[in-house]
Parts: sequence; C-alpha cells; structure tokens
Amino acid sequence: MLLTVPNVLTWMRIFSIPVVVLLFYMPFPWSDPAAGALFAMAGITDSLDGYFARKYGQTSRLGAFLDPVADKLIVAVALVLLVSKDTRLIVVLPAIVIIGREIAISALREWMAEIGKRTKVAVSSLGKIKTILQIVGLSMMLIRWDVWILPTYQVGLVLTVIAAVLTLVSAVDYLRAAWPDLKAQ
Repeated sequence: MLLTVPNVLTWMRIFSIPVVVLLFYMPFPWSDPAAGALFAMAGITDSLDGYFARKYGQTSRLGAFLDPVADKLIVAVALVLLVSKDTRLIVVLPAIVIIGREIAISALREWMAEIGKRTKVAVSSLGKIKTILQIVGLSMMLIRWDVWILPTYQVGLVLTVIAAVLTLVSAVDYLRAAWPDLKAQ
C-alpha cells in the first residue's frame, strides 16, 4: 500500500518543496510565478489525496502520518521564504503565528492520541477554511507578479493575515476541546 494514489500525491507534495525553494531564488523573471504555481498545485494535491483515499478506500497509516507532515512542511517553507524577502512585521507576524500554532496543535494532537482522545481535536471546518486561505494567500504572495490589475502579492498578504487570525481562533477551539483532559490529573 505504499504506492497508492493518495500516497503518491503526498510524496509529490513533499518532493515539490525543494523545487519551490529553488524557483523562489532563481534570478529569472518567470521563477516567482513558477514557484507560486507549483505551491498552488501542491496545495491542490492536499485536497485530492484525502478525496482519493476515501473514495477508493486507500487510507493507510503511512498516509495518515505523511499528509499532515507534508502540509505543515510546505506551508512553513513558504512562510520562511517569504519572510526572507519581506521582513515587515505584517509578513513576519502571521508567519510566526501560523508556524507556532502548527507546532503547538501537532503536539496537542499527539498527546490527545496517546490518551485515546484524538477525535476531540480532529480537523474542524474552520481548520479547512484556514488551510484554503493559507494556500491561496501564500500562492499569491509567492507569485509576486500582479495579474492584470490585481495586486497579487497584497491580496495574498491579506488572505494570509486572515488565515493567521483563523489559525489563532481554531487553536483556541482545539485547546478548549482538550482543556478538560489537559487539566485532569
């Protein structure tokens, strides 16, 4: 079950990370839009791998482990890349919030799984909306070119800031759900 369609899509997302980094730093005029487009395609595979896993019954422990790892890696790398070229607080702060929340909630989910209560902190609808806004916003920021009259970078930044706010709201929701278990002796 290593080479199921969902697992291949997840591996493709992981292997796209160094290519996004390479494109981001290449000195060609097309490299920024290519990095953004590849990141967007990788984001789309996040939805597709879950869909195919459920549709074809190709869920696996490997896939359940790799999927969130791939998601967090590619988002964290994109945020670090963007901060490397734009060090304004409006870019840095959402990056800190998003990466910090992902680390904290991943640890919370791991702990809740250890005590047999993983479902209390399962991915919520708000978490899915946050992920969509992150992928779209970061893709637009990576593209860096205006598309027609659309200020792509600025719109992407607004979407990423909104995603960071939703990141905090969803983190509070997860912590609230886990609080009775966290404070228990």
